[in-house]
Amino acid sequence: MRRPRPFSRAEIDALSKAKILGVRSGTDHRFTGVWVVVADDRVFVRSWNDKPTGWYRAFRKEPQGSIRIGSDEIPVRARPVRSERLQRVVSVAYARKYPTKASEKWVHGFAEPAREATTIELVRA
Repeated sequence: MRRPRPFSRAEIDALSKAKILGVRSGTDHRFTGVWVVVADDRVFVRSWNDKPTGWYRAFRKEPQGSIRIGSDEIPVRARPVRSERLQRVVSVAYARKYPTKASEKWVHGFAEPAREATTIELVRA
């Protein structure tokens, strides 16, 4: 298997600053806005609810997809994160990136084990 090309420094910076990221599995789905975090220059997203027709299940079924940063569309591959240590790192990254009172409910919810288990790393395809 080919090693994926890493995101560029400019892309990592844009993803670090982006509050919402458009993600799409395959090419037939619409883009869905999700919270995105960067930890150790790696890009992660997490599902709030694991609906059968949601973006998370779509990526589990079809890991190839794309993200939208501004007007740029970048092909990606979704990789489930199985490491509990890395899942906790991502939970901390969410808390740091979304520190407002309005975000508190979501940040705490994202740290629940069932939601941590839906963590996906996005890598360039």
